[in-house]
Amino acid sequence: MKIAEVSVTKTNHKFVKKSKGKSKSLLAKSNMIQIDDKLISEEIFSEEFVCNLSKCKGACCVEGDMGAPLDKSETEILEKLYPKIKPFLPESGRKSIEQQGTWVVDDSDGCFVTPMVENSECAYVIFDENGITKCGIEKAFEAGAVDWQKPISCHLYPIRIKEYKTFSAINYDEWNICNAACKLGKELKVPVYKFLKTPLIRKYGEEFYQILRTAADEWKKEFGG
Repeated sequence: MKIAEVSVTKTNHKFVKKSKGKSKSLLAKSNMIQIDDKLISEEIFSEEFVCNLSKCKGACCVEGDMGAPLDKSETEILEKLYPKIKPFLPESGRKSIEQQGTWVVDDSDGCFVTPMVENSECAYVIFDENGITKCGIEKAFEAGAVDWQKPISCHLYPIRIKEYKTFSAINYDEWNICNAACKLGKELKVPVYKFLKTPLIRKYGEEFYQILRTAADEWKKEFGG
């Protein structure tokens, strides 16, 4: 799809409702933007977000009842790269991985996820001197030990992607532990899609991001006030 083909008009069906029933208004909060086979929540345009690690301490790597979501290819990457990542992990993380494996299947939905340390932090987490979580995989990447930065689900947060047979749903995930990030985003006026420019390009490519940016501009003209 070329950038010129992006539209926010009803006739081109670029907005559809997520809720049940017939679509009544394009102004509904539940609208989504369609780009090729991707349905994108308008909240990634309307919500503002900038991680504030000094406030949250990286709680998203600790809170929750499962590890970071992985796709099938990422499980294979972790298996291959783990020997090079291992030296960057704390003993608790290494022990959990040795007991559970480099990845596990979540009991609730059958998805691939990273293992956890005693149902707490992700097994790949490290803590700095200020108690802020960092990614051990990313630490290995920054040191040049591996050529893979970290799981894309971590890089893309607070965006969550759900894959279906014929399309991908790209949604904004609202979590109270990120209240400080939402506050900072509003202060700096940084919408989610701009904050996540680098991981969005990593996932879908530069061309997609330029199309997304054009869609955001059109959305703002039509609905952003």
